[in-house]
Amino acid sequence: MLKPARLIIAITGLLIALSGAPAHALSFSDWTAVVIAGDWRGSGGGPTEAFDNARRDVAQALTRVGFQPQNLRQFSTRPERYRDTAPAKAELEQIYETMETLTARAQGGCLFYVTTHGTPRGAVVDKAILAPGVLAAMLDRTCGQRPTVVVVSACFSGVFVRPLSGPNRMVLTAARPDRTSFGCGESDKYPYFDDCFLSSMSGVHDFHALAAATRDCVRRREVAEKVSPPSEPQVYVGAELRPILPLYAFP
Repeated sequence: MLKPARLIIAITGLLIALSGAPAHALSFSDWTAVVIAGDWRGSGGGPTEAFDNARRDVAQALTRVGFQPQNLRQFSTRPERYRDTAPAKAELEQIYETMETLTARAQGGCLFYVTTHGTPRGAVVDKAILAPGVLAAMLDRTCGQRPTVVVVSACFSGVFVRPLSGPNRMVLTAARPDRTSFGCGESDKYPYFDDCFLSSMSGVHDFHALAAATRDCVRRREVAEKVSPPSEPQVYVGAELRPILPLYAFP
């Protein structure tokens, strides 16, 4: 027997399919969101604003599509530099505790976005590695079976897809498990993937369409910049979430 949250998702998806209901019936107003800049160093070792620029502007973009500021938290490795957006310190324990607090209040769904450097073992968050299994456990304990969107913008971030896969989840990553991503140099405004995520958001209907548009944008950007091998962003959408994602339409 399906558990209550999954039963609601399944029934909602079935009703949408049968009724042809317009895809604007649900909103993100009761969703939890965390947006994390996990490093401040560029690919050459010097300081970069690329990750924090992406963190700030992704958070702004999420509020424009309906996420509520009181349910959204930003994290940075250098929070003292960004008093305008007041991010918290990007430490795994603090991120998890914040997710616990937010998800107790905003119970409609979850969004987790991290932009940082990556390794085949996971994503860099300050001086630690956020491993796929650790993030899976964090999401299981806080978001549970709610609709959940996870975006990992980092090299080798495809390693997160399989551990995070679930019927109620969407996972979008900047690269295959064995590929780097691009655009995290000292002079870059954003990593390529974050730039494409942001620039594509206003022209699409929902997160599923945004994933496709972001992947296409990254491909075109990498061809134009003549970088290789291509990063090949990955996307997974669980069977229970797929039919209801169009209901969470962007304004």
